[in-house]
Amino acid sequence: MTSSTPTFGDRAHQAISSHVEHILKYEEDVLGDRDPEALHQMRVGMRRLRSDTVGFAAAIELPKPAQNRKIGKMARTLGVLRDIDVMQDLLQRQLLPKSPKKERDRLQPALKLLAKRRKAARKDTEKLLQGKAYNKFKGAIQEWLQHPQYSPYADLPIQDVLADILLPSISGLLLEPGWWVGISQPTESSADSNSQASSSIETATLTQEEVEALLLSQGKHLHNLRKQTKRVRYLMYLFTDLYSPTYQAYVSDMKDLQEVLGNLQDSYVMAEFLSEALNEDFSNVAPNLAQQLQQTRYQAWLQWQSLQCRYLSAPIRQVFRSEVVNGYQG
Repeated sequence: MTSSTPTFGDRAHQAISSHVEHILKYEEDVLGDRDPEALHQMRVGMRRLRSDTVGFAAAIELPKPAQNRKIGKMARTLGVLRDIDVMQDLLQRQLLPKSPKKERDRLQPALKLLAKRRKAARKDTEKLLQGKAYNKFKGAIQEWLQHPQYSPYADLPIQDVLADILLPSISGLLLEPGWWVGISQPTESSADSNSQASSSIETATLTQEEVEALLLSQGKHLHNLRKQTKRVRYLMYLFTDLYSPTYQAYVSDMKDLQEVLGNLQDSYVMAEFLSEALNEDFSNVAPNLAQQLQQTRYQAWLQWQSLQCRYLSAPIRQVFRSEVVNGYQG
């Protein structure tokens, strides 16, 4: 399937080939547990390949061992080990060195539990990469790359379907409840249909304690927003080279948003793990470390507010949608 104008199928094959190559490049290093970065890169490859199965679903017919659900299951196994590595790194390199020795000593049971969980996750990863499902996946996806199976949509020029691929996910992102966390709903008097109310929304200046309370009650909305942001980021990434710098700036925003919300989430996951490991509220055992995590959340919250204001602005949202529809430069 080749032509002077790239088709939907061409782009699908190109993306899948690239991401499969990326996955296989790091397989041996992950099996050998040589470098945490190799695990991270292999997981990224899996996530992007899974994004391919969503973004190009209308054009491709993948064999069962290489379909979305199978890839997602493998990515989750890699993700468990990767998340533990991130937690260990955060504790050992960033948090504990800034904590008093008394707290470091008290937190040793948590470190031992984390090491035990890593050992179990490591075995699961080895089992995955040496198992039947992964080998069937590799064989099936490599066979598909040699002899791809397409639907009739694959012959359409890529520019004819870009908006249909991207807009549903972007619309879902823009309608996430998480954007409104910490912001009062506009009143009728301020929401005149011809006004610029949504573009003049201002976030409240909250204290650290108020942010903690808000995240405790509405953090799930931010978590869901993060997940949708990740989906949109990987989907948009597939077509970055076909669009203008404006589109690329929105992709960059998605990355920043995912990282900021990720910092909020990681901090809470850490706190929950430490309390579980110590069998009590860890802030009673390690108040200095608890304060570090709270400060991390507050700084992430301030960064989040900047992005929140941006994406509650009607002009920004309109340009975002317009760029997807009209910004093709391939």
